[in-house]
Amino acid sequence: MEKAINNKNIVEVCVFKPKIIKEPDIAKFKRILTGARFLKVARRGKLLILKIQARNKQVLFLTIHLRMSGQLVFGAKSPSSRLCFKLSDKKYLSYNDQRLLGEVRLVHDWRKLKLICAMGPEPLDKTFTREKFQKRIAERTGKVKAVLLDQKFIAGLGNIYAAEVLFHSRINPMRQINTLDNSEIGGLFRNIKKILNNAIICRGTSFSDYRDGKGNRGDFFKKLSVYGRAGQACRRCKNEIERIKLGGRGTYFCGRCQR
Repeated sequence: MEKAINNKNIVEVCVFKPKIIKEPDIAKFKRILTGARFLKVARRGKLLILKIQARNKQVLFLTIHLRMSGQLVFGAKSPSSRLCFKLSDKKYLSYNDQRLLGEVRLVHDWRKLKLICAMGPEPLDKTFTREKFQKRIAERTGKVKAVLLDQKFIAGLGNIYAAEVLFHSRINPMRQINTLDNSEIGGLFRNIKKILNNAIICRGTSFSDYRDGKGNRGDFFKKLSVYGRAGQACRRCKNEIERIKLGGRGTYFCGRCQR
């Protein structure tokens, strides 16, 4: 995405669904961004952060939380766009969101957003070590799957990847996190990094909504071991994959492999 839009100017801003713009007001949002230039694309947890320079040289940040069905796609104009930026190369950066659950903000400092202030460490950051992970676990109680999904514990780990991490770690999602031994914690730490890195290589996981910046489906769904496979045979032991509700989320696991 950064290669596609870096140093390109916004010629026109079209807001088709005002609901997704949380701040500032629509008129100010369009006024500031028209003529602005994209400088950098970054991410924190599940939040996309687009650094821009306005016409008055002021640096601001366009933050986008895709939620469940959001897509940020570069290329031709999309008829399903909720928000669209026409760029100086006559191509478009389109935000598509069928369910309208996403949130878009234009802010002076993304680090001060309430969502960011409460966010845990990045699991793929080199500074996030096993020792730090183990210390965070020692401070927690509750079912291990629920803890992994808590963005205050670790940033960016969603339902699909939490299920896969627990399967590869052979840990039952309903286990109390304070019952994990050192070996299990080490396996959990390694598999978080492994699963997320593999998913990035595959450009994410697409079932219906998700697309990458070029509009392509993510291929990691082809490698899923448990998520979405209820009633099918476990790839490891041939036991039937189960699906339960845990913390309001669909949770998939193998009752034989995961203890």
